[in-house]
Amino acid sequence: MTYILWLGIIIFTFFIEERISIFHVVPNLTVALVYYAGIRKGEIEGLLLGSIVGTIEDSLSGEFLGPNLLSKGLVGYFSSFMFGSFFRWTPLLGAISIGIFTIAANTIVFATRSFFDHMPTSIKATTFIIVIQSLINFPIGLFLRPKSMQKIS
Repeated sequence: MTYILWLGIIIFTFFIEERISIFHVVPNLTVALVYYAGIRKGEIEGLLLGSIVGTIEDSLSGEFLGPNLLSKGLVGYFSSFMFGSFFRWTPLLGAISIGIFTIAANTIVFATRSFFDHMPTSIKATTFIIVIQSLINFPIGLFLRPKSMQKIS
């Protein structure tokens, strides 16, 4: 049942992502989805869901397969290590970490497309897009909590 729920959430995320535009920049809400899977489900499930979301995103983009698969898989894997023994979760740290993961994921996609295909856009335009997408995802990180931080009712 949870797989059907995650599939519905993934489809809904792609649907919402295409309908919203801020400063003519489409948000990268899939990073927030994969980040959430990583902090809630752990490194294996985060990596798996990130790879699935990245593969879907690559196949929908019409470019070659790989950049989003790599970036979303890494976000899902490394976000699981953000909170636990070394970091103590706070809403500000959650917001900062999702912003950093958005920057990292978009940089990986731009770099791999530039190295292995052609440069999709100028570095100035890419930097603007990455900053805006990071700022869009920043407030989402305030509300995504790790599993260990659930409120006890």
